[in-house]
Amino acid sequence: MVQATPFLLVLFLALGAHGLSVKKCSLTGRWVNDLGSNMTIMTVNANGDFAGSYHTAVSATSNEIKLSPLKGTLQKSPNQKGQPTFGFTVNWSFSDSITVFTGQCFVDEDGKEVLRTMWLLRSHVESIKSDWKATR
Repeated sequence: MVQATPFLLVLFLALGAHGLSVKKCSLTGRWVNDLGSNMTIMTVNANGDFAGSYHTAVSATSNEIKLSPLKGTLQKSPNQKGQPTFGFTVNWSFSDSITVFTGQCFVDEDGKEVLRTMWLLRSHVESIKSDWKATR
């Protein structure tokens, strides 16, 4: 029985370690926010760079909303522990504006991946005197 104890301990540690692993949050895929906007992120390369598309459900312009390209980067630091920070830019195809997003990818208590972001939208203005109203 003494010889079986180390084996059982190793087996327990191997089986138990699987349950202790932290689920990693992946940006790749289709994301939908609470307003109905959606984005698709293609594969993230080894440097953390990615591209995709964004279709907003809301707009301040009367132009027809169109699918718009996005480009971004993911922080690859080992300190991110599977819940990385990231940033991306959307170049709106239907207006003279561009939006930058920054955020973090989380895995919530239920194992669901969630993105938390902040954004700045910069609209084109005709003169420097109107600069004050160009960023939201």
